[in-house]
Amino acid sequence: MATTPTPIPAPLLHYLLIQLLLLPYQQHILTLAAPGGGKWNLLLSNIGVSAMHMQLVNTDRVILFDRTDFGPSNISLPNNQCRNDPNDLTLKVDCTAHSVEYDVASNSIRPLNVLTDVWCSSGSAMPDGSLMQTGGFNDGDRNVRVYKPCSDDSCDWQEFDVALRQKRWYATNHILPDGRQIIVGGRGQFSYEFYPKKAGADQSYNLPFLSQTNDPRIENNLYPFVFLNTDGNLFIFANNRAILFDYTNGVVVRKLPNNPRDLQGGANVTAEVLVCGGAPKGSFTSANNGNFVGALNTCGRIRISDPNPQWVMETMPSARVMGDMCCYQMEMYSSSTGHPQVLLGGI
Repeated sequence: MATTPTPIPAPLLHYLLIQLLLLPYQQHILTLAAPGGGKWNLLLSNIGVSAMHMQLVNTDRVILFDRTDFGPSNISLPNNQCRNDPNDLTLKVDCTAHSVEYDVASNSIRPLNVLTDVWCSSGSAMPDGSLMQTGGFNDGDRNVRVYKPCSDDSCDWQEFDVALRQKRWYATNHILPDGRQIIVGGRGQFSYEFYPKKAGADQSYNLPFLSQTNDPRIENNLYPFVFLNTDGNLFIFANNRAILFDYTNGVVVRKLPNNPRDLQGGANVTAEVLVCGGAPKGSFTSANNGNFVGALNTCGRIRISDPNPQWVMETMPSARVMGDMCCYQMEMYSSSTGHPQVLLGGI
């Protein structure tokens, strides 16, 4: 029996229509808005590294870091330090920093020493304010790095070799109520594990959902979306499928309907997920053949706390892949970055 589509909330509909109408005049609008007081300021012309990963910590400082195997950065390590890594693919001896700390108050940069390759690693903040980054590429794929914020300039990355059970490259981390992080997936890894480890529980656990959403030779379930639901289970979205997962018992609680893209709550709480953009199925193969398919301009909305959740499709003003979204009041969202026609390693 056909179902009646859920209407788009009026505030979101109004926002999308306004964005669509104003799209050709964005530059003019920005120029007119400038006298109102809002403007961009260039704080530093060069911080030395690219911000592949960036995290604000509780001392009002920002930690930035990038891959180590792409040659020297534009900032030296302090006190003539050098990183000696015989396993690095580019520089065995590297005297430049691949991580920096930006002090918001003083508008200054301090180089940090990350020891192994953090390319497309994953991480999250810990309850004590520390930043934990796991996995990466090559010599860093099983390492754990911890940055503990401090009020002076004494803190730096601490690295723990082979602290993970599996290689984790393009994995996803999510902090749990007990203070641990769950690390889900990664390129060629269809499992999950926890860190810090509990005594007697130093292992990884198979998650068939990850292998089921992995199309052979196509990179379409990297960096799975992981969120803690109101009922204590994890919402996991990979490729074009999603599940509710009981990580405590290792059981899939519910398989959610497919979402056409390649990429029990509290009594009065509704948990809703919005997934936007991505690429049509088969885009990876098409790109390898020189045919670059346009990104999707649709969003899929689903209330995962409903007894029988269904995806409701909406349309964005423009197509996006690998964009960043921000949720505002009145159920409004904005999406920045992304590209309408490009192949990237994630949604």
